[in-house]
Amino acid sequence: MLLEDKRTRPRHYIAVLFLLAAALSAINPLYWMIMTAVQQPTLAVTFPPEWFPSNPTWINFQRFLARPGVMRWTTNSLFVALAVTGIQIFTSAMAGYAFAKKTFPGSNVIFYLYIASMMVPVQVTLVPLFLIMTSLGFQDTYAGLILPAIAGPFGVFLMKQFISTLPTELIEAAIIDGCGEVQTFGRVILPLAKPGLAVLGIFTFMGQWNQFLWPLIITNSANMRTLPVGLALLQEELPMQYGLLMAGATYAAIPMIVIFFMFQRYFLRGITVGALKG
Repeated sequence: MLLEDKRTRPRHYIAVLFLLAAALSAINPLYWMIMTAVQQPTLAVTFPPEWFPSNPTWINFQRFLARPGVMRWTTNSLFVALAVTGIQIFTSAMAGYAFAKKTFPGSNVIFYLYIASMMVPVQVTLVPLFLIMTSLGFQDTYAGLILPAIAGPFGVFLMKQFISTLPTELIEAAIIDGCGEVQTFGRVILPLAKPGLAVLGIFTFMGQWNQFLWPLIITNSANMRTLPVGLALLQEELPMQYGLLMAGATYAAIPMIVIFFMFQRYFLRGITVGALKG
C-alpha cells in the first residue's frame, strides 16, 4: 500500500500543477479586466502594463455609469432575463414531467426530435424568427426579446432527466388520494424538482443575461437595447477608452460572478443531472 502511494504521489502533484496552471490561465483575463477598470484612464494603454495598479481609482466606473442609457440597458437585461427564466422554468418543468412520467403515442420520437433541434445552429433560425416577430409587430419590443426564448430543448431535456429519477409511486399515491394532474404536478412534482429547477434557472438566467446576437437583431432603438448590445455599441463609439470599456465589462460581469459563488453546488449538479439514469 505504501509503495503504491509513493508511485501515485508524483502523478497527483503533476495533476495539481496542471489544474493550477489551467485555473490561472482562465482567471487571468478576468483579473486583467478588473485591473484595467480601476487604473487611471491614461495608464490603461501603458507598456509594460501594471499588474498591480499603484493608484487605483473608481473614475472609470463613474464615467461609465454616467453614460446615458446604461441604467436603461441594465433594466432591460434584468427584466428580459428574469422573465425568460421564470417562463422557461415553468414550461420546461411541464414538458419534462410529460416526457418523464406520461406515456402517449410517439412520445419518444417527439422527445428525440425536439432534443435534436439543439444541433441546429442558431444562425439558421435567425432570419425566419426575425420575419415571424416582425410580422407579429414584435420588433423592438419586450415581447420580441422574450417570446423566442420561453421554451428550449435544453431545459426540457434537463427536467426530463431529473424528473425521471423521482419515484413514480409518489405520483400514483397522489392520484389515489384524489389529486388531479394539476395538483399532482404542483404539490408533488414541483417541490421534489426544486434542485433541477434551480439548475435550469441559473443556466437560463446566465444565458439570457449574456445574450447578444438576438437582441442586436430584434431591437433598433436605444431604449430597448440590452446591456451586452449597449456595451458593444459603446465600444464602437469610444474605441480607445479601454478603462471605461473594462469598467463596463466588469459591471456586466458582476451578476454572473455573484451567481456563480452563491450557487456553486447547483452548477456541479447541473453537470451531473443529465447523466442520471432515466
